[in-house]
Amino acid sequence: MTSILKQREVQLVLVILVMIALIALRFPSFVTADSLGNVFNDTSILIILALGQMTVILTKCVDLSTAATLALSGMVAAMLNSLHPDLPVIVLIAVALLTGAIAGAINGLMVWKLDMPPIVVTLGTMTIYRGIIFLISGGKWINAHEMTDAFKAVPRDDFLGFPVLSWLALVVIAIMAVALKRLATGRAFYAVGGNPHAAVYTGIDVGKTRFIAFVISGTLSGLAGYLWIARYAVAYVDIALGFELDVVAACVIGGISIAGGIGSVYGAVLGSLFLGTIKNALPVINISPFWQLAISGTVIILAVAFNARAERRKGRVILKKAEVAA
Repeated sequence: MTSILKQREVQLVLVILVMIALIALRFPSFVTADSLGNVFNDTSILIILALGQMTVILTKCVDLSTAATLALSGMVAAMLNSLHPDLPVIVLIAVALLTGAIAGAINGLMVWKLDMPPIVVTLGTMTIYRGIIFLISGGKWINAHEMTDAFKAVPRDDFLGFPVLSWLALVVIAIMAVALKRLATGRAFYAVGGNPHAAVYTGIDVGKTRFIAFVISGTLSGLAGYLWIARYAVAYVDIALGFELDVVAACVIGGISIAGGIGSVYGAVLGSLFLGTIKNALPVINISPFWQLAISGTVIILAVAFNARAERRKGRVILKKAEVAA
């Protein structure tokens, strides 16, 4: 029982449940099925982005351009929909996915072929992608009346009594869980992040593996871009500005180690839900939304400190075992 309670995912579930219970003491309506369903639905885009970010962090990299890629992909899809309203929605979604994949590939190629630090690369492309949005849109907004009903319908519709946006998040969760556990590429992410030098000796191409991780992150950012624009029915240059902080925070809170090689899909999901619960609860308990940034930053620092301490503890155990064996 004690070993189960030490698992990061179990601890997060308990923290989320305690947080919900405390909010419910003052606002019982917060714990209704509809309200909790809305929390998950509101967090779905963050979950999708966090799962993409997780693949990059597992390889000992970071992608700070996720929100900019989201904005660029969403703007491209919205502009196509506005200019060519007869295009099927599936084509527009495919374009958003392709745009995100290309943006991720650019990041990955610079990290792989030019051996540039990921944080420098993605800080640069974050600004570049925002600049491209301004160039292609002329700085103009695309509003709801310029988008077709079919374009806006996908993330807003229900299927079997559950929002399609939530279903899509669940599908991405399932795919990523299987891919990271069952596929050789998924296992390579952990190997590269855990010990890139040892990974080379097992036949893993470290650069290529990191490139794939960035493409996955970009593709999921592209999907999130379409879903964001279609759900809120507006596209402009600063869409999701600063949202990359929440994405990284969700991963770190979920136990994905910034040092690479450690983390799980369920941890990323729970980290996202932790932030989603906080953001939905703050307005309910009349706390200014401006506190969200301070809370997110504080939680990131605490989570990194907690992760670092846990990893040092594991290291000491290994050394003790080695000493006993000697």
